[in-house]
Order: sequence, then C-alpha cells, then structure tokens
Amino acid sequence: MARARQERAEITRQAILDGAATAFDLSGFEGTSLSDVVKNAGVTKGALYFHFPSKEALARVLMDEQIQVREHVPTIEDPGLQTVIDLTHQMAHGLRSNIRIRAGIRLVIEFGSFTHPDPTPYDAWIDTCHSCLTPAQQRGDIFPSLDVQELSTLLVGAFTGIQVTSYVRTRREDLHARVTDLWKFLLPSIVPPERMNRFIPTGTPETDPPALTH
Repeated sequence: MARARQERAEITRQAILDGAATAFDLSGFEGTSLSDVVKNAGVTKGALYFHFPSKEALARVLMDEQIQVREHVPTIEDPGLQTVIDLTHQMAHGLRSNIRIRAGIRLVIEFGSFTHPDPTPYDAWIDTCHSCLTPAQQRGDIFPSLDVQELSTLLVGAFTGIQVTSYVRTRREDLHARVTDLWKFLLPSIVPPERMNRFIPTGTPETDPPALTH
C-alpha cells in the first residue's frame, strides 16, 4: 500500500512538472500562474502545494533539470573537446524535443536577466566545459596558449545566444545547423591543425539524443 501511494505521488509530481513546463514554455515565469499549472497538469491545487510550495520552487526544479545532459560526463572515460561538441548537440536536441528542457532554459534566461540575476546554471555549464577542455588541452587538442576557463565561458555564452536567436528566427528548426556553424568557425582557432581531423562539428554519430527525452 505504501509503495502504491508513493508511485501515485510520483506520477502526480511528474504531471505537475509537465504542466508547469508547458505553461512556462508558453508564457515564461511572470506570465504563468499556479492556476495555469493546475489546469495543464490536471491536478488540484492541494496536490500541487503538497509537492511544491510555490511557483518559484517549480521553476527551480525545471531549471535544475535542464542540465541533465551533463550528468553522464563524469562517467566518460576520456572527456575532451568532442564531449563538449556532443553536449551542445544533445542540448540542441533537447530544446527541440523536450518541453521540460525548453522550459528550463527559458527560465534560466529569465532568472539570469537583470531583474532576477542568477548565474548558477551558467556557472554549472562553464564548470562542465572546463572539466572536459582541461584534459583536452593537456592532450594537445587545444592550443596551450589558450585560457580554458575563458574558452568555457565563451562557449556557454555563444550557445546561449545561438539558441535564443534560433528560437526567434525559426523556432529552433535550424538549431543543429547553427551549432555546427559555431564549431566549424571555432575549431580552427582553438585546435592545432594536425589535430583537426579528430573532431566532428556535427557531433559524433554514436551520440544518443533520445536519452534526453522525459
């Protein structure tokens, strides 16, 4: 009985997060009410408050979820530059196919604005890039003169701008192409010529985007 109750509670929690993601993706944080979440989720307000004390608590969970693509990085045997390339394409896939990732990214951008500045999600992504690019530089895949922290910060900023522009212009239909362009232009400036053939700007074929879907 207790296990059945726990399973039902988790189903309800996930439904609430899906409903919140739908509302946040459409209207943003300020434009979403808890009534919108309840309507989309098909639950009562009492059920919502049982799992989440506030709209901000819902937003925080979705913002944390948008970085799920980087969770498997510590298990990669030899993370490096291609790992970062693949992560950007995996995130691009998630933005096109997973409403919870889309909502999380929109919230990250809104909470990172001048009104509600919060650098935490950006710092987390920068740290992930840094953890991959440091060994890449040690292996000779990145010019030794480059500052890996600065490069990581640039990449996160560039991807953020690219996905926003892609959303505005094409509703992200061209996002993979624009991410590929980023790497085509960037790789020659950070990778020694003799190492260039090691990297695939379009991402490795073995990358498994469906793993991002909820």
